[in-house]
Amino acid sequence: FLMERKPHVKINRKEVILAKLRKSCSCTPEKLKNFVMDFFPVLRWLPKYRCKEYIWGDVMSGLVIGIILVPQAIAYSLLAGLKPIYSLYTSFFANIIYFLMGTSRHVSVGIFSLISLMVGQVVDRELLLAGFDLNDDAPPALGDGSLQNDSLTNTTAFNLTIAGINAECGKECYAIGIATALTFVAGVYQVLMGIFRLGFVSMYLSESVLDGFATGASLTILTAQVKYLIGIKIPRSQGHGMLVITWINIFRNISQANLCDVITSAICIVVLVTAKELGDRYKHKLKFPLPTELVVIVVATLVSHYGNLNEVYASSVSGAIPTGFIPPKVPEFNLMLRVAVDALPLAIVSFVFTVSLSEMFAKKYAYTIRANQEMFAVGFCNIIPSFFHSFATSAALAKTLVKTSTGCQTQISGVISAMVVLLVLLFLAPLFYSLQKCVLACIIIVSLRGALRKFRDVPARYHVNKVDTLVWVVTMSASALVSTEIGLLVGIVFSMLCIVVRTQRPRTALLGQIQDTSFYEDDLEYENLSTVPKVKIFRFEAPLYYANRNYFLKSLYRLTNLDPNLEAARRKKYEKKEKQHLKKGNHRTANGLGIGETTLQLVPKQIDFQALVVDCSSISFLDTTGVNTLKEILKDYKNLNISVLLACCNPSVIDSLKRGGYFGRDFECMQEMLFYSIHNAVLFAKGQK
Repeated sequence: FLMERKPHVKINRKEVILAKLRKSCSCTPEKLKNFVMDFFPVLRWLPKYRCKEYIWGDVMSGLVIGIILVPQAIAYSLLAGLKPIYSLYTSFFANIIYFLMGTSRHVSVGIFSLISLMVGQVVDRELLLAGFDLNDDAPPALGDGSLQNDSLTNTTAFNLTIAGINAECGKECYAIGIATALTFVAGVYQVLMGIFRLGFVSMYLSESVLDGFATGASLTILTAQVKYLIGIKIPRSQGHGMLVITWINIFRNISQANLCDVITSAICIVVLVTAKELGDRYKHKLKFPLPTELVVIVVATLVSHYGNLNEVYASSVSGAIPTGFIPPKVPEFNLMLRVAVDALPLAIVSFVFTVSLSEMFAKKYAYTIRANQEMFAVGFCNIIPSFFHSFATSAALAKTLVKTSTGCQTQISGVISAMVVLLVLLFLAPLFYSLQKCVLACIIIVSLRGALRKFRDVPARYHVNKVDTLVWVVTMSASALVSTEIGLLVGIVFSMLCIVVRTQRPRTALLGQIQDTSFYEDDLEYENLSTVPKVKIFRFEAPLYYANRNYFLKSLYRLTNLDPNLEAARRKKYEKKEKQHLKKGNHRTANGLGIGETTLQLVPKQIDFQALVVDCSSISFLDTTGVNTLKEILKDYKNLNISVLLACCNPSVIDSLKRGGYFGRDFECMQEMLFYSIHNAVLFAKGQK
């Protein structure tokens, strides 16, 4: 039977677009109010805040995250190639802005190791191009926009004209100028993506790509911190292959290792790892995580200060961290042009991590987020702070997990965390002067445990899906051995190629009937299936389009053991020889058979079926090549008196076949060519005998 299709109402796209434009461009007080409340979600949820129910959890989680943020911000400044004060600015402003604009109740937005690494790579490259020395212990230079503090009097200023900036601008000033320009452009990209609703871009970053990227970048981060762990002076490597070059330099200079830094690093790593492992084991008994990083930093700073480790053992320290805020400054436009390309992967990675974490915790705690608004939120978390000497931000999984485990209910906790950072900014920052850089490196390396543990999951990942494992390995290797940006691009391209290859060479099968049922399955996968006499049932598990047309035909011919084109050519050749013998008056054929026996030769033994049923249940769409391929096999098999029947076609495939003329001009043969189940097609084929 043939089901009757519902009539499709033709949509006037022009009218739809004009109606949307009229609706978008109209401005009423109610619409303006909704727009403002949608743009600042805090206006919706804050008036409904249940103070007695939520306040304790928010305050507690805010304090814990604030305590964690301070040492992490100071540590991650090493990754970004900037002074610790800028990391503190970043953490402060990001929490305030996300509180106003974010739709997730739980994510912790702020400084993030991968983003800091990507910023640091751009900063280092531009500093090298500008002629600066990347040695961390080089004297800082002050100038326009740099920090003015009484503790930084012994400085050198350079009169430079760099990228159109004609001012006294030293290394530190130029570095933060590059970082803020990069951050501003990344934020603009994110806002534009929100305006044009380009959030679908994140769909091309699969879990395997993101995990591989994070693991590869973690190896790069770890490598960059080794020189601080052992206290050696090596140049900061740039460009492709940074990981390999850095390790070569480390082993070349290993003899210059600072014994004081090595001992300090060993003690700090043991303490941090032990505390983390104990925290993970007894987390169900602890009301909040142990502030191990803060304790390590406080103790290490006191030991370094009173032991004069910098003066006696030449141990590298953080140096002066001034208090207060620098006057805001507009990022330099000329610098934006230099980093416009670098800002694109930064914007995408920042957005993807934020949205994926937001969706994860929204699903866990049964509420919804708006991905487009998240894009605006993270975009403005980059744009606005860039005027206040901050760099790029993103949501971070580790801090978000801590936030939820300590009772966070809303983004009020983010404001509390910002207040903790503000306290450090205004009063406590100078106290970290004697903090050794090797301690900060230890904190960074221990924080990478989660990403580096992904290596242990490789066997399980391989068991679940070999292709995804290959994508993870390729992305991780490219991110670590080439560069993070190239690694991300390689991962995206490779994962898409894997999808293309899987549709180019999909599974194909001949189906057999499950005994005493009307169902059919793969004859090679299941036991006790019965073959249908004189009928072949072929399944193709992918869309049929130009890239897999040849594979479709080869698989069909191989499984049915019949190539209709070769068979037709063989028959023509045989008939031609027969005619030649008959013209010569020889009534015996070339094979020595009589004329009456030639019909046996025209029907070869391998043709053991009279109908071919194509199971189209897995064919999601057809392009023009796909339609022509089905028309081709229909014609070729018809020449051999074999009927071709299609089963289980979806409506879009049927429409493509109709438009391509598969069923004839007036669809007169449609009922005899198209069936809604394999069994119906088989019954029809049996009735044709």
